[in-house]
Amino acid sequence: MSRRLSVYFDRDCVGELIQDDGGQMLFQYAADWLAKPGAFPVSQSLPLQADVFPQKACRGFFGGVLPEETNRKVIARILQISNSNDFAMLERIGGECAGALCFVPEGESLSPADTTYRRLTDDELLEVLSILDKRPLLAGERGVRLSLAGAQDKMAVAVAEDGQISLPLNYAPSTHILKPALATWEGIVSNENYCMALASAVGLNAAATSAHRVGDVEYLLSERYDRRRDAQSEIRRLHQEDFCQALGIPSELKYQVEGGPGLRDCFALLRSVSGSAVNDLRELLNAVTFNLLIGNNDAHAKNYSILYDESGAVRLAPLYDLVCTVYYPEIENRLAMKIGQQANPDLVSRQHLEVFAREARLGPAAVRRSVEELAARVKDQAPAMAQPDSTAEQIAALVVDRCERMLKRLVSK
Repeated sequence: MSRRLSVYFDRDCVGELIQDDGGQMLFQYAADWLAKPGAFPVSQSLPLQADVFPQKACRGFFGGVLPEETNRKVIARILQISNSNDFAMLERIGGECAGALCFVPEGESLSPADTTYRRLTDDELLEVLSILDKRPLLAGERGVRLSLAGAQDKMAVAVAEDGQISLPLNYAPSTHILKPALATWEGIVSNENYCMALASAVGLNAAATSAHRVGDVEYLLSERYDRRRDAQSEIRRLHQEDFCQALGIPSELKYQVEGGPGLRDCFALLRSVSGSAVNDLRELLNAVTFNLLIGNNDAHAKNYSILYDESGAVRLAPLYDLVCTVYYPEIENRLAMKIGQQANPDLVSRQHLEVFAREARLGPAAVRRSVEELAARVKDQAPAMAQPDSTAEQIAALVVDRCERMLKRLVSK
């Protein structure tokens, strides 16, 4: 017997996600959505059409909404569903997701009464942080239906103007992503907070972050760029999708070495969909360069996104998940996406940048000049950034050294 999920954007049903008798996941746009002025596709990989999309076409986007790796397996075990069943997982945790879509089980409705929050005391917040590794996204807890892509422990929360943190319940929108410190990655909160602040300081469009502590646990708050407050201070969702979703590629293939997207694919996508391609291509080049300079080797295609405004127009989303991965020697020193066919970040030269420029259909001289200018800015700004602990101090020194070496390679023949 087939099962159905209504897929909502705000109060509009945009379509249905269907699991057929054979267990295949299908998607079909609603006729009312197709007829609506200003209707836009939920993904660049799922253009507006009346025909049904088969699983092969729709899994990249819908499966890309869900958590990955160990967290996905733990959630499946808690909810007593199959780890490989995207439909069942969206049915159980697809209330508040990245982007603007909500997944409503058959027989249920999306009502204003479902927009509720549970305020957390410091003790309650500490308890939540202490169990996230055992209960990712608080899966299975009454009223909590949250889904965030990625393998790291995290939570979607709502933060009031006074700093009070609440859990969004059912279909309530969040305002921030909360990431607790990880025992396996020393100083990860300080690391990401420093790198995100540095990106903003050198003129990149990056999500705002802040580091906090409750009890003896550190955590990072990252403001959601896909949420905004309207004139009545109500939280509104903006739609977004990462580059893997937009290209229709499943999350398990996010790394180029496993057959996932490369920079050529990312620049081609942005060139074809952006409402301001010239500006966005420049911003994406700066993002790729910045990740290289800070030593973020984990900048795969799910760590870049496009954002849709209220009219459906597309722009490159602000940067997120900026971390100096080379700070952790146990992580392989290999780029998630090669630059000019070079996977070793320490060997990227002006020749590799020229190859990359041709692949991305950019001017080689302009690319070299852009990399040189950003490297100089980052080198000057990195020591001036706040360094509240030894992690930030060491990363600042690492970044300066990487910039200096990059600048030397740019003048080498």
